[in-house]
Amino acid sequence: MFGTDGVRGAAGQYPLDPPTVRRLGASLVRALPHTNGDSAAGAAPRLLVGRDTRESGAWIEAELAHGASGEGAVVTSAGVVPTPAIAYLTRSGYDAGIVISASHNPFEDNGIKVFSGRGEKFTESVERAVEEIVADSSWHAAAGQARAVPPGQSADTYLDHLRAVFPESSSLRDFKLAIDCANGATSLAAPGLFASLGLETVVIANEPDGRNINRDCGSTHPEGLARTVVERGCHMGVAFDGDGDRAIFVDDRGEIVNGDAVLLMCARQLQREGRLSGNTIVATVMSNIGLEIACRASGISLVRCPVGDKYVMEEMIKGGVSLGGEQSGHVIFTDYLFTGDGLATALAVLGVMAKTSRRLSALAAEMVAYPQVLVNVRVSERRDLTTIPPVASVMKDVEAKLSGHGRLLVRYSGTEPLVRIMLEGRDRDEIAGWANEIAEKVKEELS
Repeated sequence: MFGTDGVRGAAGQYPLDPPTVRRLGASLVRALPHTNGDSAAGAAPRLLVGRDTRESGAWIEAELAHGASGEGAVVTSAGVVPTPAIAYLTRSGYDAGIVISASHNPFEDNGIKVFSGRGEKFTESVERAVEEIVADSSWHAAAGQARAVPPGQSADTYLDHLRAVFPESSSLRDFKLAIDCANGATSLAAPGLFASLGLETVVIANEPDGRNINRDCGSTHPEGLARTVVERGCHMGVAFDGDGDRAIFVDDRGEIVNGDAVLLMCARQLQREGRLSGNTIVATVMSNIGLEIACRASGISLVRCPVGDKYVMEEMIKGGVSLGGEQSGHVIFTDYLFTGDGLATALAVLGVMAKTSRRLSALAAEMVAYPQVLVNVRVSERRDLTTIPPVASVMKDVEAKLSGHGRLLVRYSGTEPLVRIMLEGRDRDEIAGWANEIAEKVKEELS
């Protein structure tokens, strides 16, 4: 049931059909006594739930809460809030936090991800335990009509926490910031937060209707934000995804700035301040080799991990690392929270600009990226690609052609039925051709 970012699928279909969602809510509570020691003996488990703006979010929340309440839990809703708000607020006396969101996916999809009482995403071992309880046919979730959960938790303390991330806000009083809320969970929080810091804001995609989340906007479609930055003369733009745990930036020239460049500028700033633990950052296998080279030049080590911000977080905790993230815009600052936070990332970037008195375009230019090509192939089954001779052969040939001057990464998506083929090298046309060669073989064998 659980992929790299919780349970995800089409709303209304397994595993996000009402009976399964209700059963999942009950199973989470049943798993808590074995995974969480925060509750006092005999106390009812306390769960905090939040969601993004998808039209399916309300009924999924109701079914989850009904299942959890049937097992004795007390369920509180924070309503529509960014994912990191739940991660932060859960630490204030809740046993677990639940987010109902499919992040950057279209509105038809939804998902469920769970945070422990420490504000960290559930580990795979805990997820497997929950799955086993769901599959156990010896018990049944509570019957009856699921009812809406009225909001009972404010996000104000989370927003106050964020303001402390950016104490230099007064030095950017004349700063003009464009914000793309993806018609998602940041639609209320982001404009108010940045305006409260004295920034002049230009806001787009902040009118959610339940179906327009991520539609031609947000971190996966920053083109509209780029136009807004240029046309309105903004110093910078930031685009969030549907649930607000990632951010992609646009500089003053309208150029896109991704997570790799953000990691580099923030790593160097933390290093200057003596706050970069072990002079090390964590990035995934998808981060450009140019990030690794630039970090090395500054005496910063880069540790790679599988794709998924929960794997970034686990590696950071294991190594005591203070900064990590993904090219897609998930960035984790363990000084503030153990999960990706788009709002905190935007504030951190603004902080670097304030402390260095440099434009984002100048800071981003320090990250010299090798050309990178990503091709997705939809598949009908998952098999070990190295055991499929035509696919394994073309992959081996491409790796030989790269000859140490680039990278090939072929992997299955953790959230969609896709094979992702990523190539980095010196010549974009050349690596695009090689990526398409691999894609054709994958299509022939697995589509």
